[in-house]
Formats: sequence, C-alpha cells, structure tokens
Amino acid sequence: MRHGPTILTALAFVLAFALAAVAAGTAATMIEMGTRKAAQLQLDIGGHDWAEISADGLQLRLAGTAPSEAHRFRVLSLLGEVVDSSRIVDQSDVARPTAVAPPAFSLEMLRNDDGISLIGLVPAATDRERLVAELGASAGGGQVTDMLESADYREPDGWARALNFGISALKALPRSKISVSANRVAITAIADSASEKGRIETDLRRRTPASLRLELDISAPRPVITPFTLRFLIDAEGARFDACSADTERAQARILQAARRAGATGALGCTLGMGVPSPNWAEAVEMGLGALAGIGGGSITFSDADIALIAAENVSQADFDRVVGELESNLPAVFSLHAELPEKLANGVATAVEPPEFFATLSADGAVQLRGRVPDARARDALHALAAAEFGQDAVYLATRIYPDLPGGWTARVLTSIEALGMLDAGNVQVRADVIRLSGETQDALASDTISRLFVSRLGEGANIELALNYTAPPEPDAAGPSGEECVARLNAVLTENKITFEPGSSVITAAAAPTIDALAAIVRDCEEVPMQIGGHTDSQGSEDMNLRLSQGRARAVVVALQQRRVLTGSIVSQGFGETQPIADNGTEAGREANRRIEFLLLDGDAATAATGPVKVTGPDITADRPAPRPTQPTP
Repeated sequence: MRHGPTILTALAFVLAFALAAVAAGTAATMIEMGTRKAAQLQLDIGGHDWAEISADGLQLRLAGTAPSEAHRFRVLSLLGEVVDSSRIVDQSDVARPTAVAPPAFSLEMLRNDDGISLIGLVPAATDRERLVAELGASAGGGQVTDMLESADYREPDGWARALNFGISALKALPRSKISVSANRVAITAIADSASEKGRIETDLRRRTPASLRLELDISAPRPVITPFTLRFLIDAEGARFDACSADTERAQARILQAARRAGATGALGCTLGMGVPSPNWAEAVEMGLGALAGIGGGSITFSDADIALIAAENVSQADFDRVVGELESNLPAVFSLHAELPEKLANGVATAVEPPEFFATLSADGAVQLRGRVPDARARDALHALAAAEFGQDAVYLATRIYPDLPGGWTARVLTSIEALGMLDAGNVQVRADVIRLSGETQDALASDTISRLFVSRLGEGANIELALNYTAPPEPDAAGPSGEECVARLNAVLTENKITFEPGSSVITAAAAPTIDALAAIVRDCEEVPMQIGGHTDSQGSEDMNLRLSQGRARAVVVALQQRRVLTGSIVSQGFGETQPIADNGTEAGREANRRIEFLLLDGDAATAATGPVKVTGPDITADRPAPRPTQPTP
C-alpha cells in the first residue's frame, strides 16, 4: 500500500496553514500599529496628553482621566476621525470637579446731598427691601438707588456685623463712601472742620465691633482766611510772627524757613487755609521778611496783595531806600508795597529828613546797579530801558524805589546821569536835589568836556555838577594788543573747540553757546580796532535763498551777542554765505555738521567802514541805537 502522496499532501496543508497564520498575525499587528500611530498623532496635535490609547485588532481602546467631560468628548471625536466610532472602546473617566468657591461679597454705599447709591454683590439672604427703606429714612428726602446683585450662597462669617456697622456709619456721615466686606469696613468721608474730623474718628473707632478691621480716611476742608494775612516783627523782643497764613504745606515750609533766616527762633506756626491772593504768596513773603531783616527792625504786614512795611526809627534813610527799592522792584505781580520810615525824634523834636538820592554804579566787568528813588513807574521803566540799552540787559540790576514827592526835573537828572556814566569804563554817580556827583575811570582825554556839555545841554547851565574822573592813557598802538592775524586765529580756535549752536532753522543762539560767546567777547575786547568779518555758513539742505538768509541772520546774531556783552563792534561786519563755501562733504551728516559754522575773517581797513555808523542793538524788551566806538583821543 502506497502512503507517500498522502503524507506529502498533509504536510503541504500544514505548511500552508502555518504560513497563513503567520501572515494573518503580521497583518493584524501592522494594522494595530498603524491605527495606534494615526490616533496618537491626532491626540498629540490636539494637545490631549492625558489620553492613553491601545489597539486590539480592529478595536481602539481609550483610557486615562479627562480634566472634564468636554475634553473627553473632544478626544472621542478625534479618534472617530481615525477609525469608525463603533470600533472605539471608551475606558476613560472624568476628573472629579472641584467645589465652586463662594463669591467675595462686598457692598459700596455712596452718600451725598442727592441721595444714596448701593453697588456690589450681597448674599441672597440679605433683605434688600429693608436695607433700602432703612437708608431712605436717613437720606433726608434723597433717593436711594439700588444697583446691587445677589448670589445664593451662605453669608460669610461677620457679614451681618460689618453691614450693620457700615449702615450706622453712613447714617452719621452725609458726605461719605463706605465699603463693606465680611471682615473689613473702609470709610472715606468729609467733615465740616478739623474738630469735627477728630470727633467723627473717635466715635467710629469706639463703636467698631471686635475682629472688624476699620480703615478711616476723614478729611476736613481748610478754613477760608479773609483777608489772607501775615504779620512779622523785628524789635527789642526779637523776631516773631503776629499772624501767619499759607496756602500749601510747601509754602508754609518756605515761609517758616524765611522767618528763621530773619532771626525767629523757637516753635513757629503758620495756618494753612484757602483764599491766597496769588500763587506767588510764599515768594513775596520770603522777599518781605528778607527786606525787614535787611533794614534791621520794624514790621511787615501782608493783607491779601497789599504789603505795608514800617521800619524802626533807628533805620537810616539810605538803608531804607536801598532795601525798599530792591523789594519794590522785584515783588511778584499783583502785590503792591507801601513803605514808611517814621520821623526820627531828638528831645521830642523831629530831626531833619535825609534828602532823596539816586545811586548808580558801573563796575569794571560791566555790571550796573541802580538804587535810590524815582518818581513813578514810568520813570523806573524808562531808566531800566536806557540802562539796558547802554550796558546790556543782563548787566543791569534794578533796585529803585518809587517816591512821588521828588524835586522837579528828577527824572531828567537821573537819565542824564546814566548816559554820562555810560561814557566811563567804570565809576559811580550820585544824584541829589542840589548836586550830581560823577566819578570814575576813563581812557578818553576829552571825557570831562563831553560829559559837562551833556549835563549843560540836558539840565541847563545852572546845574551843579561835580566830576572826579581819573584819566588813563590808552596803550600805544604797538602795545595795544595782538595783531589782526593773531586775533582771527584765536577767535577761530575758540570756534573750532566749541561751535556756536543755534535753534534748528533759526538764528536764535542756544543757551548752551553762552560760554563760547563769552570767550569770543573776551578776545574781541583786545581786538576792538581790528577790522574783521563774521561769516555765517550753512549746509546744502533747503533752498539757496533760504540758506543765504539764515546764514546772514546767524552771523548778525553773533554780532548782537557781542554787543550785549558791552563789546565795541564798530570794526566788525557780518556776512552770510549760505551753502556756497563748504569745507566738507554735504552728503554725510558729519560733513553737513562741519559746514554749519561761524568763521572770523581778517579784513583791510576799508572793508569795515560800512559798520562804523549806528549799529542796532536788540535784547529782551529793548531796541536802541548804540553808537560806534568813540575815536581814540590824543594824549594831552
């Protein structure tokens, strides 16, 4: 019997079955891996790192704890995009939700003359109708506006106690804001006076329940002081206040410091209040106390904007006029000063009154001080304008006193004296009703004749003039100073080190350039006879015509700045060149900066002739013609 084919057939079936099983297992594994990878990719993209997935044949199992039901649903939806939802086995759960915290209950109660407003969140158990009715009874006919919201949660511990205290406080405070929470009540209110403020604070603190935190902010308006008064005295008993008023803490501190500088000691007080006549009250008081200390004794009284200064009997007329003049000339606007020097008595008889005087001093550095009496404000303004034109606005210090009862022609005598003082290099002048005394230094041999003619032509031949002039011969031409080349080189060296800067697109010199102008002025004083040109240059930005005008204006501004420093500029001319003479590439910022410049150039004698006529000088609030330099006179 032959069994060979049968065995072979059986073996073939077994082998085929094994191969099919292996192939089926491999295919199932590959399907599971592919499904799991696709599902995991979707979850990673969605950021659902809480989900755990596994594949079991065609089924996809989901495990893990979802933060919420919504997260769980979103994951199931994403997996449904990978496999059919019927193949998803959901074995996940949802995290237990945390308990919702109760809200923070708070109540804001606002009360003014129009009524009461309620704002905030209160427990649902709060009887709002009773609350509105209770507050309405105390509102004095005003309306109670209920803008409250409620939440159905248990009242926090201490809420009822805090609410009742807040309501009682609101009833007692007609202008207030009260904030109520379970363990805190904050009260902001306005009292009628400082004493009322103290009473309210004491009463509220006394009635505050235990364990309740009370925050108080009670303010009281400052009193209205009418008139706004300050009185300060310096006498045999020392320096002290009779009355003191200030509008702010800062003003109070300034006034008390000024009082201590004037000699006041010990504890000082100054009432804060409303009704100040000017925001410059503290500044005016500082000046007044300083003036009283300057004369050594007397009293000063401020009543609103009126100031009365009464000097002690032992104060001299000269000191009185000097101090009062300084105070009167520098007081802030609005304030007016009345000053009085009592008659001096000798054995019960009034002594002779010191005659009125005016003084002016010109120092070698060009500074001018004007002191003494003038008849009215117009005369003082004219005096200031003339002195500013003659000596420069910044060089003049004005400390004159208005005194109406002056001899006739007083203003003409004062103005003529200032004109004469301007012809000297340094000196002083004293003007009295009977005589004018002028003394000083000059390099003009004919100054005495010129000044005498000036006084006679202005005041008449009967004017009593006393001149004491000290003539110093000017240096010889060889020793007069550096050469023209040296002058120009020194001036341009200053400009190389520190340029003169202007406001953008303007011929106005900046304040930062003042030291440079001062340095140039010092050199030009040694080179006043050297003919020079001040040239202005610009970069190429803008039109040629505009740059030309700008450069001319800037060159002229330098001349004016030198004149204001009392430098003679008769030999100096100004010229604008615009963008026509560049020294660097206008294509770069550095080049344009270099091209924007002022330069000095040496001229021959004829080139500066055009500048020897009157030269217009301008400064703050003044416009005047300043004469060209006086010719050097031969030594007699």
